[in-house]
Amino acid sequence: MKIWTSEHVFSHPWETVTQAVWRKYPNPHNPAVVGTDVVERQVVNGVLHSHRLISSRWGLPSWAQNILGADRVCYGYEHSEVNPENKTMTMRTRNLTFSSTVSMDERMIYSPDPTDDEKTILRQETIITVKGVPLTSYMENYLLNSISSNSFKGRDAMEFVISKINREVEELMFTYKRSTNEILSNTKRSIGEITESALRSVDDISLVAKKSVDEFSDVAKKSIDDLSFAAKKGIDSFTQPAESMPRI
Repeated sequence: MKIWTSEHVFSHPWETVTQAVWRKYPNPHNPAVVGTDVVERQVVNGVLHSHRLISSRWGLPSWAQNILGADRVCYGYEHSEVNPENKTMTMRTRNLTFSSTVSMDERMIYSPDPTDDEKTILRQETIITVKGVPLTSYMENYLLNSISSNSFKGRDAMEFVISKINREVEELMFTYKRSTNEILSNTKRSIGEITESALRSVDDISLVAKKSVDEFSDVAKKSIDDLSFAAKKGIDSFTQPAESMPRI
């Protein structure tokens, strides 16, 4: 039995890293994994439980193929638990292919860096056991070295996916900002047009009102002048001395 352990720090928040885990494959940085299929997924007490079937190629050398069998697509069973409250993601994987002679139990735990929320720590452990075939110890060492080498490819694959996620977020923010600016611009233009129309209407009303008042003032003034003239004429007629009556 061989035990391989590793610890790696991603310079990204836990939420981003866990998203990348689900979108990790297929990936050009680690072509050994050819597919993932969700068998079951459910939420229990706020924890997401997922069961997936992992398809991969081990790339066995000829001597290993003579011992284990022809190199082909191999399958593994993965169970994961994501606890968003505690911010932990635990993944356990065991091979199904060659399971009668080779046992590889892997556990990966993603959790925030306790000293920096913008970083995520990955703790990884794999237990390798080979039995019932020649060169047992040699086979275990070979598989251990392969796992170590693939771990670097897996991290590169994660960084590749994380960069895609960050670009998508930036594009969404750019689109949102542009849409918001367009809405504000259109709203400002509409308000300007409404204000201009309202001011123009007020000016028109003021002009009509002024014109009406002026016309009313002219009419009133003329009426007053006519009344004054008529009154003055009446007074003059009343105060004029009467003509002498003729004598009989």
